[in-house]
Amino acid sequence: MLWYKSWLDTRWRFLIPLAILFVNAWGLVIEYAPVANVFSSIHVETTGSGPLGRQIREALEAERTYPGYIWYQWFRSNLLQMGTVCAALLGSGNLLAGPSGSGLFTLSMPASRNRWLAARATMGLGQSFALALIPSLAIPMMSPTIGQHYDLTSVFVYAVCAFVVSAVFFSLAFLLSTVFPDIPRPLLIACGVAVAAGLIESQFDVYGLFRVMSGTTYFRTGALPWPGLLISALLSASLLVAAAVNIARKDF
Repeated sequence: MLWYKSWLDTRWRFLIPLAILFVNAWGLVIEYAPVANVFSSIHVETTGSGPLGRQIREALEAERTYPGYIWYQWFRSNLLQMGTVCAALLGSGNLLAGPSGSGLFTLSMPASRNRWLAARATMGLGQSFALALIPSLAIPMMSPTIGQHYDLTSVFVYAVCAFVVSAVFFSLAFLLSTVFPDIPRPLLIACGVAVAAGLIESQFDVYGLFRVMSGTTYFRTGALPWPGLLISALLSASLLVAAAVNIARKDF
């Protein structure tokens, strides 16, 4: 019953983004052939200097090959951005009442608050992982149609990196949902934190959450970003524990 209600509360927030991400991934594969010649004809030296020039050179260098194009356009850009927003969306909302306002029904169920929160968090985290993995699997499935190949191992590694970091924003929205009863405020605050973190990482050229999320280290060196993954997992766990403590203190 707990799992089913968690699914009912979040199913459209999961299924709609899943369809959008799948179509997006499919489109990136299809459009590679027309843009491949463009990337090979652009000279890196003509992109200028400064932070913007460095970012342009990084993009051009990465996208000269098919694996680099997929990494930059999908795992570093589209999945990173949409995965963060979708994770925050899945974590938002009144955790006990649900979208239908069925708070009394939820509280009358023969389960503790911790069990209910655990089911709700597990469902949301599972959906976040599915959003990172399932659309990404469209890439190796579709690649042979344009005469290319993409490694399944890389898909899984990048999906895990995306999920572990997106779980931080899910957990933040989850915690905020114990304070605010609506969806917009936790969603907007969590997304605002993500935007601020991204701007700091970009402007000061620091190794932050989003470089871990995109699997930059794995793309450059083949090594997993274990410290970043561990810190992200600990941060998510801390936020979820704080949410449980906050709910336990509430008087319903």
